[in-house]
Amino acid sequence: MKYESSAIAEVTRAANPLLQHALDTYASETNKVVSVWSQFADADLGFRPHERSMNVRETMRHQVLSERRFFAEFLGSPEPPVAELLPVEDSVAVHITRFVELVHPRLEWLAARETVWWLATSQFFDAPRERVWIFWRRVLDTAHHRTQLRVNLRLLGKPVVPTYGPTADMTWDGASPRLAPPRQ
Repeated sequence: MKYESSAIAEVTRAANPLLQHALDTYASETNKVVSVWSQFADADLGFRPHERSMNVRETMRHQVLSERRFFAEFLGSPEPPVAELLPVEDSVAVHITRFVELVHPRLEWLAARETVWWLATSQFFDAPRERVWIFWRRVLDTAHHRTQLRVNLRLLGKPVVPTYGPTADMTWDGASPRLAPPRQ
């Protein structure tokens, strides 16, 4: 899928080519997050669909903090201290810039990991898990939070950008999910 712009255009090659898909997916998911975040205006940051829901700003900040925790605590990557993590300025553009700044070194670090590292067990909250499992759990959590924000876009009456295929707002020739034409 092509994006209007890609925050991560090139991905470092993995030490084990069989694990390249993990790095490519993390880069692709980052681009999807940026494409969704980019649809919000600064005035939307306080939007909260329900009193018990996070607002847009809180969801973006949670994404940044949550990724740092997964990578630092559960996978052991070098990460900035929590106190230096969140942007001081409160704008969509600054949140996007900070998010992408944090992803680049993680991709480099992940690319250098050998197979034995990916398959080794690490503590994940209260359970031991393989690092590859923890990584994919991170990707799923990212998709979850991105979906929360896509719902917010719909509720705000803004276009919902494609992430895995066409949306009601954006489509293109050849985007049909059907594998074959309908039977007559």
